[in-house]
Amino acid sequence: KQRLIETLAKPDKRIIYDPYADKFVLGASIIKLMGHKLSVWLTQKFAPGFHEHLISRTRFIDDLIEKSTSNEAEQYVILGAGYDLRAHRLDLPPTLKIFEVDQHEVQLRKRSKLPKNLPNSENVRYVSVDFNNQSLVKQLLDGGYDQSKSTVFTLEGVSQYITKDAIISTLKEMAELTQKTSATFFISYVDKLLNENPEACFGKGYSNAAKKAETIKRLAAKVGEPWISFYSAEEIEGLLSQYGFSLIENKTLADLNPVYFTPVGRTLSEDQIFKLEHFVVAKSKSL
Repeated sequence: KQRLIETLAKPDKRIIYDPYADKFVLGASIIKLMGHKLSVWLTQKFAPGFHEHLISRTRFIDDLIEKSTSNEAEQYVILGAGYDLRAHRLDLPPTLKIFEVDQHEVQLRKRSKLPKNLPNSENVRYVSVDFNNQSLVKQLLDGGYDQSKSTVFTLEGVSQYITKDAIISTLKEMAELTQKTSATFFISYVDKLLNENPEACFGKGYSNAAKKAETIKRLAAKVGEPWISFYSAEEIEGLLSQYGFSLIENKTLADLNPVYFTPVGRTLSEDQIFKLEHFVVAKSKSL
């Protein structure tokens, strides 16, 4: 929904562009009728900076993928792909092999909504994985993953919904998959301070930060997707290191506000900074 809203902004003002997002949004026609400014204003009534937080995460990963695939990465693995559309909306090399990993029923639903003749469609391979009883390594290898080729992996907006054991298992399998070559890994995580000191997860002067934090967690649980895992920067760095990755970047909206929003005249004030989720880039230590 937020990708659709941002796509409605004027070309010289928008941060990302997703021409396919409307296929996956209930009430897309109403959002289009309201337009960018009104839609963002309504989102701000829920939580100032929420829209910009999600859009900055999207843009940060977009930049990472375009940079990685134009340099060394020959494969792109989207873990928990859901309705991710980067395979089609980004200008990616025609030789890039893209693997979308998710549950079979999610993939069927997504593919039923995609328009025909999408860019890069011939390069996308859908790898269905039931993480409760299937190996990510086996399913990717069966799907054509090449362990000799450099790869970029992304796990966006997922870690808070799954157990820490599941994250550890994923890192372990990634380490097995990439032991022969280089790899880049993006993961987002929710700061454990959201429970311990919620004010620290928002900008100075953010209105009702503690109440807002509880509302966000309650709404997630209400729709059947409770946030169950929270991390500190040290814990994430330690886990990555344990499985052969070095942390390169750890960003929030506070860091990306001057990078993405200031240049287009949309700088957020400190009391609108929504920074409870971190965006992390790591590279295999062999690099």
